[in-house]
Amino acid sequence: MSISGVQSGQSKTGTIPKYHELMLPLLELCKDKSEHTTREVITHLSQQFALTQDQLAEILPSGQQTVFENRVGWARTYLTKAGLLEKVGRGKFKVTARGLEFLKDKPTRITAKDLEKFDEFLEFRQRSRDGEQQSVSGAASVSEEEELTPEESLELGYQKLRRALASEVLERVKDCTPVFFERLVVELLLKMGYGGSRKDAGEAIGRSGDGGIDGIIKEDRLGLDSVYVQAKRWDDTVVGRPEIQKFAGALQGHRARKGIFITTSRFSVDARDFVKMIDSKIVLIDGEQLAQLMIDFNVGVAADKVYEIKRIDSDYFVEE
Repeated sequence: MSISGVQSGQSKTGTIPKYHELMLPLLELCKDKSEHTTREVITHLSQQFALTQDQLAEILPSGQQTVFENRVGWARTYLTKAGLLEKVGRGKFKVTARGLEFLKDKPTRITAKDLEKFDEFLEFRQRSRDGEQQSVSGAASVSEEEELTPEESLELGYQKLRRALASEVLERVKDCTPVFFERLVVELLLKMGYGGSRKDAGEAIGRSGDGGIDGIIKEDRLGLDSVYVQAKRWDDTVVGRPEIQKFAGALQGHRARKGIFITTSRFSVDARDFVKMIDSKIVLIDGEQLAQLMIDFNVGVAADKVYEIKRIDSDYFVEE
């Protein structure tokens, strides 16, 4: 039987199936009228779609759950809300009479739209939509919403907002003065765990007056090793191999083994290839990565809204 363009036992173009692609195979698995567990279903469907170990290990950006487990879980939730499956115990479920009747029509796929003919599912969807307040920049399109689980939709919106913020942060950094840029780099390195005290870092960085930064900073609070730092506050000028070669030479001149080269623009392919060939360890941080690090370590940004995603505490409902 064809399942959303996927032959049974095969994965579409080697990707993890979407939650709606899992609903029909999940319901068909349960048509034996036996009780099934989520773990059992995950194992069965992963084999049916011939997923690799890497695909099964892929996690959501939140790091709380694998992508495949999340999608199987929502496929089961949607089928349960539509009354095609029912819970029969902790972590156990089975097909209902409605589910068996639904399969008699030999569907080739099941989508959320197909389930809206059931009042229980419509009510569930309406409650979910009433609670949603999506911004224009962070919202998924209708077609994307049908493809994604709620967690994935939230992650998609978050990534869109983060990309927009990173772009704005980088533009602000490019507009700041050299002195302010020096302080910004010091602040970022300190928050990342480098530099020891602010006084140490401030004395070590900011020695050149050409709009860039040259200096040595402690790798850790104990000063067990030092890192040579150079930064270029450039707009669109690409940092090429010659600049990195000069930096590598400066490292050798200081008998240093480690260096960080920060730019507000970007590095050429030759520059990136060069650092892979030399003995010194040089980390290249371009403008995009600089903005992302500033967001990660709260430099130049502040929290606006915080959302907590909560799950059922199954242990709480166990009666002794």
